[in-house]
Amino acid sequence: MKDRFLRALNRQPVDKTPIWIMRQAGRYLPEYRATREKAGDFLTLCKNPELCCEVTMQPLQRFDLDAAIIFSDILTIPDAMGLGLSLQEKIGPVFSRPLKSFNEIKALSIPDPEKDLGYVMEAIRLSKKALNDKVPLIGFAGSPWTLAAYMVEGAGSRDFAKIKKLAYSNQEAMHLLLSKLTESVTLYLEAQISAGADAIMIFDSWGGILSTDAYEIFSLHYMRTIVQKLTKYKIPTILFTKGGGLWLESIGETQCTAVGLDWTTDISIAKNLIGGKVALQGNLDPAIMLTTPEIVAEEAKKILDKFGFGSGHIFNLGHGITPEVPPENVEALVSTVHTYSQKFHGQES
Repeated sequence: MKDRFLRALNRQPVDKTPIWIMRQAGRYLPEYRATREKAGDFLTLCKNPELCCEVTMQPLQRFDLDAAIIFSDILTIPDAMGLGLSLQEKIGPVFSRPLKSFNEIKALSIPDPEKDLGYVMEAIRLSKKALNDKVPLIGFAGSPWTLAAYMVEGAGSRDFAKIKKLAYSNQEAMHLLLSKLTESVTLYLEAQISAGADAIMIFDSWGGILSTDAYEIFSLHYMRTIVQKLTKYKIPTILFTKGGGLWLESIGETQCTAVGLDWTTDISIAKNLIGGKVALQGNLDPAIMLTTPEIVAEEAKKILDKFGFGSGHIFNLGHGITPEVPPENVEALVSTVHTYSQKFHGQES
């Protein structure tokens, strides 16, 4: 069923629970590592549409996944804004020109998606052609708060002191930055939809570092704005806040189609809270993928049992797959989800 993923997102009946994996095109696959080596470095790979298409397709050629996700990075927008992005081994993304003043924020321009980020749109068009309607293609972006955190911190952080200090001490500057990023993300996702994306996901990787009040003010408010602007396109949207388990009801009221869950949330509780309004995506602990096929299968069954009967579940990890995962464990996961979940669908759903 080629539309199993989209049907589950819309809480329509399916024959089995669909599955895809965050970062499914990535370093755990030897063919990905070979393509990245051919590209020279990660950013060069991201900006080569042909290679992005190749990498997007790689996991689909190995595993019976129900969706593809375009190979890209959440930091394409800040990069297009001129902050000097590089990816450093064992450190991660680093900006050579992080934001340090209100004037620097005011000077930021909104990227033109086709002009400044056209390589992503071309990768989507190529990938859609390569997929040939086999499965849907997911487009994505980082949330405004998450992008802002990287842009102000200059890299990942343990305590995110710089962005939090800005948020609390200079709300005018903080909201100006978030407003610019909201406009940029909206235009970027609209362009991805026009290029052929069948569903959209917003990754709020750092929303969970905030207090409840601050999450609503600095993160959820802006994601809600984006989601509501995308409703006219009639395609599904998935919101994922890592560490967002406390705010499921608020996230579910944004008009998003599905809420992504990290592994710290009990999916049965999430289903009881918001399963009548939105689909749920998740939420196996990525560390389990480092074990054995038998353990992976056992833990996947526990999540399927907890969700129980009915549609509205897209199986995924609770965060991205890690580089050390043996591909045979992914095969075990996909096979288990498809086989074991069938008993939860049909007449009893």
